[in-house]
Amino acid sequence: MKNALLRLIIFCLVLLLIGVAAMLIFYQPSSTENFNAERAYMDVIYQTSLGARTPGSSAHDEVIQYISKELVDAGWQVEIQHAEQLGHPVSNIIARRGDGPGWVIFGAHYDSRLLADREPDVNLRNQPVPGANDGASGVAVLLELARSIPENLEKEVWLVFFDLEDQGNIETWDWILGSRAFAESLERKPDAVIIVDMVGDADLYIYREKNSNPALTDQIWSLAEELGYSRIFINKPKYSILDDHTPFIEKGITAIDIIDFDYPFWHTVNDTADKVAAQSLETVGRVLLAWITR
Repeated sequence: MKNALLRLIIFCLVLLLIGVAAMLIFYQPSSTENFNAERAYMDVIYQTSLGARTPGSSAHDEVIQYISKELVDAGWQVEIQHAEQLGHPVSNIIARRGDGPGWVIFGAHYDSRLLADREPDVNLRNQPVPGANDGASGVAVLLELARSIPENLEKEVWLVFFDLEDQGNIETWDWILGSRAFAESLERKPDAVIIVDMVGDADLYIYREKNSNPALTDQIWSLAEELGYSRIFINKPKYSILDDHTPFIEKGITAIDIIDFDYPFWHTVNDTADKVAAQSLETVGRVLLAWITR
């Protein structure tokens, strides 16, 4: 009786081990699991370690090199678009991959603001903004998408890192200069443009942006709810924002802005990496990765 029981236990253990081995062999992670939140957060850390990426600074030049190298290493074709807006040189970074019936552009700005004009301490308002959330977070999400989007995706995908988004209300400057230069250069219309900006806030709440395309917004917000992120992607409109999606909307292109505008450190010297959370980057990244791979 004892021997029979022992044989039964051994037989069950063998079946269990076979089942576990089969799971390990045949398990395929979902596309969203490929988005590495910690790696994205390290992209934020590195960008801010360079200093403020303000126009004309060495940090601005260094971040262009960094973004370009990461994209090339991830297998994308990369070029720098050189243009001029209001007498200022523009350097947009464009990464391309894939071929198919659909053409999607993801965009984020990489520059940080010259003046911290919303800084409570008036003595610091002439300092540049570190730009951890306002700039580096969107770049980090796009870089991790570059590493995560499958190479065999049957779509044409561009990742565009815009220069000179954040210099409005400063003499001789204006907002969204990089995206305006890019949109003006387009010779055909993409099917969709998705801008990510200020998406790293540790206390992340993303409302529907009022100027964004309603149908595309519905898609993204519905998918976020399906993935369990309805607490973060709040299905209510709140702000009407001038951002890098604006030049595309003006050209009749389907575009949306994914942004958490309730960020207390916006345009202050305290927009630093400790205000950014890897989990927030992951939330936005997984939603976009699920959307592009479906």
